[in-house]
Amino acid sequence: MDTDVLILGGGLVGAALAVALDVHGVSSIVIDPADPAVTLAPGFDGRASAVASASHRMLDAIGVGATLAGRGCAIRQIRVSDGLEPGKLDFIPDASDGALGTMYENKLIRRTLFDAATAAEHVDLRMQTRAVSVDRGAAGVTMTLDSGDVIRAPLLVAAEGRKSPTREAAGITMAHWSYDHTAIIAAFHHERSHENIAYEIFYASGPFALLPLPDDDAGHRSAIVWTVESKNAAGMLKLGERAFLAEATKRMGGFLGELSNLTPRSSYPLGFQHAARITDTRLALVGDAAHGIHPIAGQGLNLGFRDVATLAEVLVEGKRLGLDLGDAALLARYQRWRGLDTFMTAAATDTLTRLFGIPGKTASAVRRFGISAVDAIAPLKDRFMAEARGESGDLPKLLQGLPI
Repeated sequence: MDTDVLILGGGLVGAALAVALDVHGVSSIVIDPADPAVTLAPGFDGRASAVASASHRMLDAIGVGATLAGRGCAIRQIRVSDGLEPGKLDFIPDASDGALGTMYENKLIRRTLFDAATAAEHVDLRMQTRAVSVDRGAAGVTMTLDSGDVIRAPLLVAAEGRKSPTREAAGITMAHWSYDHTAIIAAFHHERSHENIAYEIFYASGPFALLPLPDDDAGHRSAIVWTVESKNAAGMLKLGERAFLAEATKRMGGFLGELSNLTPRSSYPLGFQHAARITDTRLALVGDAAHGIHPIAGQGLNLGFRDVATLAEVLVEGKRLGLDLGDAALLARYQRWRGLDTFMTAAATDTLTRLFGIPGKTASAVRRFGISAVDAIAPLKDRFMAEARGESGDLPKLLQGLPI
């Protein structure tokens, strides 16, 4: 069977790419070994993601935004502080500019994109399926599946996540290191409203992010991404609910009042990785297969969506011109367009992680001075807000909310 694009990985980024291509008449076969009964179960993924306003315009443009409408929590303000010390940095957009982004639970985004890919005319979604051999040759890509089917396309896209076997097989060099930190993920109810504010509270042991979620019948809700030293992670996960919420209350200074209804906690190790290149012969990398960053700025998923918007534009325009979708010149355009943005974002998050992780009163004083200085310089704050919205650089059409 022939198609325009083979996509390995049907997670958030792989499914979004398939749907974005489908809307513009480009066909794909998506291969993923996961069982939807597991990955779409309510308890599979307790994480929440901040979808930047530019990324949301893409979701609207490919027809899935309406399903998400009213089910997330708008981020109206971001507040950054060095622990609970005096001095803070508030990012508050003008009322006419709209929200900085929207918090969604990952399970909602995953279900929405899965349903859209399943219903898409030009998407052949094959779950619980593996590729047993892949041949990327001069004439195209040939893949044999564990079902025995042989499928072909001019281009292979790897959306397999940080441990992408396709990237490894291509011999693409990775810069990578561990932060020796673990992120603990959970959500809870709280007594006072979060007022649509996202908080990033930096401690020497790692950042404590407090992210607004929509209220439910039981009251106000927020998610946390709590970074701890890896040696302490197991102990934090074993704490009873009352003890864990008491520690969380200390970290945030108690400003949300009493905490309750802690969800099951999950954790994952934090590290940095960045591919030396994101293309190879008839191959393009997207999402975490290309770059994995610290969640400090909430940009991981948005980087993947920016990959999707860029690659979709390159491929759709290529098909309209009658070009081979695996053509080296097309892939070079994708590499140029995404290379600098992903590197700069990765470098910035790594620098922030290291800067705020320096212990001691002197380092804290320097950080608080920097926070206060940025807070007082309007053009600099505007630049940071543009980055948070995903609106900096040469934006692909989908990120502008336009069809390709």
